[in-house]
Amino acid sequence: MSCEDCFKTVPHAGTPLGKTETIAGVPTYVSEPKDASTPGQKKILLFFSDVFSPFYINNQLVQDYFASHGFTVLGIDYFFGDRFSTLQKEPGFSREVWRDKSLKKAAEHTPKWVEAVSQRYGTNDVKYCAVGYCFGAPYVFALANGANFNLAAGAVAHPSGIFKANQLKVDVIQNCVAPMLFSCAETDAAFPAEARRQTEDILVEKKAHYYFQTFSGVTHGFATRGDPSVDAQRWAKEESARGILEWFKRFTA
Repeated sequence: MSCEDCFKTVPHAGTPLGKTETIAGVPTYVSEPKDASTPGQKKILLFFSDVFSPFYINNQLVQDYFASHGFTVLGIDYFFGDRFSTLQKEPGFSREVWRDKSLKKAAEHTPKWVEAVSQRYGTNDVKYCAVGYCFGAPYVFALANGANFNLAAGAVAHPSGIFKANQLKVDVIQNCVAPMLFSCAETDAAFPAEARRQTEDILVEKKAHYYFQTFSGVTHGFATRGDPSVDAQRWAKEESARGILEWFKRFTA
């Protein structure tokens, strides 16, 4: 499910450093480390954004942060330029119709995009990680099951799409084989405390590699769309990114 907080944001200030490329016919934000051309193991991070797209300034800055620490970051625009932030201002705009349309496009194009990224960077001396925020979380879980992709580690922040009609999609968690980090808000209608605790119980039972961050004083969306003028929100956003980075570094060393 989605929640009201899925569609709220506070724009952040900064200058994006990445570029736009087209991969498998999909617009993609690409942010590379300064030493991208240096021989040696490459670390590729697949970035699955919230509803504001990988080209939203907040998401660009997060991707650039990961790139500044040695990851080649690729953010798929499964919205194909249909910006929620722009469209919502148009008369007659239906948020649910837009979301359903976006889900269909993402389901169709994301697997092809992932395959194209795999072909582009190969598998020799390369490690892949994936992070998903809100709308983007299910695409990380799809890679974390190990069926068709060798994911070194995954992470999700305030995930949506895995808790519906007050029920956790248990199989999504049970099928995870890649190490998973969960960056969670104390208050989150899309991934409430009961779902978070049930998720942890499942991971404990299956003896999985996992890590939970749970931040007080923040709500769904904090990791990319929190208000930097509010101390609790700024700290949680920054600590979430730092924790995810260190998690990925652990499994790509």
